[in-house]
Amino acid sequence: MSDTLRFLGRLIARPVYTGAVAPSGPGLSRAMAAQVPPNADGPILELGPGTGVVTAAMLARGIAADRITAVEYDRDFAAMVATRYPDVHVINGDAFDLEKTLGDGPKTGFAAILSSMPLVNFPMALRQKLLADILERLRPGAPFIQFSYRLRAPVPPPAGVTVTQAAFILLNVPPARVWVYRRR
Repeated sequence: MSDTLRFLGRLIARPVYTGAVAPSGPGLSRAMAAQVPPNADGPILELGPGTGVVTAAMLARGIAADRITAVEYDRDFAAMVATRYPDVHVINGDAFDLEKTLGDGPKTGFAAILSSMPLVNFPMALRQKLLADILERLRPGAPFIQFSYRLRAPVPPPAGVTVTQAAFILLNVPPARVWVYRRR
């Protein structure tokens, strides 16, 4: 319950950056982690881990913690994830400026990128710029996994990119969809 209260407090203080009343539920977290190719080599980037529920789902799925880099904008959430998962590389930074935020760490060649960022809270031009940046950082054929509470994907796919609904999680507060973007 304390994570839910923390989330609610962040939503009240910074609604654009939090975008939810509670952390993702276990069904949504597992559905997102299930989209990460199980045998793919290489680093995994998680954007907006919040309290770390999707991080936990990836670890439960057998993904090694040292492969995961998590970028969290909120300083307190970043500290929480770093404490809970000490082998995950946690960066308190801005996903909209990955070049600066990732510093000396891996910047390309990601086997998957997952995002729990509330993209629909941001202008479409900024969402499109982020998607283009993410797609450039993925290995060929690797997925960008994003969830949304909306009926449609939060960013229309540009030319040469597909987006599919991988899951609909009715038992989440609120119900959510998992979207997977890939370059053709």
